Amino acid sequence: GGPVSLPGPLAECGSFQSSEEEEEEEAGPGPAAAAAAEQRREERLRRFRELHMKRYEACKLNSQEVVEEDKRLKLPPNWEAKKARLEWELQVQEKKKECAARGEDYERVKLLEISAEDAERWERKKKKKNPDLGFSDYAAAQLRQYQRLTRQIKPDLEQYEKLKEQYGEALYPTSDSLLHGTHVPSKEGVDRMVADLEKQIEKREKYSRRRPYNDDADIDYINERNAKFNQKAERFYGKYTAEIKQNLERGTAV
Repeated sequence: GGPVSLPGPLAECGSFQSSEEEEEEEAGPGPAAAAAAEQRREERLRRFRELHMKRYEACKLNSQEVVEEDKRLKLPPNWEAKKARLEWELQVQEKKKECAARGEDYERVKLLEISAEDAERWERKKKKKNPDLGFSDYAAAQLRQYQRLTRQIKPDLEQYEKLKEQYGEALYPTSDSLLHGTHVPSKEGVDRMVADLEKQIEKREKYSRRRPYNDDADIDYINERNAKFNQKAERFYGKYTAEIKQNLERGTAV
């Protein structure tokens, strides 16, 4: 039982405990309670160490991300596209070497690997990128020619770096710069320009220009399409029907 209350004058002295309870209090908590307390303490320490390690890992990852973000901010805005392009060019060079080692044509192997859907998608993308809207005026035609030629130019970065070291700020002229006679092109640059001009002349000669209209020619057609058909018929069968046509024009045909 618990503490016992005494009646009468002994009640003034308060309550008292049995001898067994006094012995338990003097002995302290039992071994089971001490083991449980030690286990709880070990669990708290383990969780504390885990939280400490997670905090350390989070700080480490944050520091790495800050460094990477700083590197990305210092790169050009289109660096990812350039990097992907360079990786693709390296893969193409490797494939060309492999095909050359096997004695195969790289262009043929590449076409065999392209599906019809990819080819159609690339053609649509190419048309959207540089659509031919036909002739509107000479300024638009000149701009289109300029854009096409500038896309073909491959700058010589090594020569550019040499010129930067040689001329410094003078390489970038301003409105006050005197340009005449200050630059002498290299022989390689002149040869490259001549080769490009000869290529343009050769390509221009292959164009089929529109023939001028002849007012004195006989009108034997009803529209433009019929005129084209008559020209083709005359080109292929004119020598066989020349006499019949002359008789019809003179009115002496039988």
